[in-house]
Amino acid sequence: MNDILRVENLEVVYNDVVLVLKGLSLACPEGRITALLGANGAGKSTTLKAISGLLQCEDGEVTDGAVVYRGQPIQGLVPEKIVRRGVFQVMEGRRIFEDLTVEENLRCGAFTRPGSEMGDSLALVYDYFPRLKERRRQLAGYMSGGEQQMCAIGRAIMAKPRLLLLDEPSLGLAPLLVEEIFDIIKRFNEKEGVTILLVEQNARAALSVAETAYIMENGRVVMDGTARDLLDNPDVQEFYLGMGSAGDKKSYRDVKHYRRRKRWLG
Repeated sequence: MNDILRVENLEVVYNDVVLVLKGLSLACPEGRITALLGANGAGKSTTLKAISGLLQCEDGEVTDGAVVYRGQPIQGLVPEKIVRRGVFQVMEGRRIFEDLTVEENLRCGAFTRPGSEMGDSLALVYDYFPRLKERRRQLAGYMSGGEQQMCAIGRAIMAKPRLLLLDEPSLGLAPLLVEEIFDIIKRFNEKEGVTILLVEQNARAALSVAETAYIMENGRVVMDGTARDLLDNPDVQEFYLGMGSAGDKKSYRDVKHYRRRKRWLG
């Protein structure tokens, strides 16, 4: 299977001083969901911004390595050109336009596409998110957190991406809403064939929809494999799913023990 995206030995520095990514490499098979997991501060969001071009908006810079999309390097391109090539990022925290209606927010996602396609794109979004159709005339800022997340993902669908970058779609949502959002992500991938790179702290939810996954720690990948293999891995169960080998919840003492024997993370 071909990889639509390859990140090769990437190094990223903020403010010419802070080294955040250290020789990071990963690949996304075309048409599949790939999960990028890790604790807060591991460098997951920075990885997505390096791919989408948004890094330069935050005084970040790719100082080494390459981001190769469909066989062409795209590091250094401005975000608009990367979007036009088919890469769209849904940022952490939703970032919708609160003073615009739901439908106006959605239309913003299609600014790089011909206006004649707008109706079909809106119909597609409303098919996946019927709740957005019900609230299409409502100001987006008055919607619930889950509905705002749906709006943010719907706006990305309007851009008709070939590679969709999702940053923490479960953040701040109730468990039932998390399940609903991830079910829609899975259906969208299967039905439309769009490749998805999914960044998540909720490892269990991410591994339930992904086919392959990478685990990051301190700016580099420390483990990778199929989602099934990682779900069955005792270290992943203990350190990222909060379960011991017998299925017992870990205590604070166990967490301290984890910190002492974290050598497997390098």
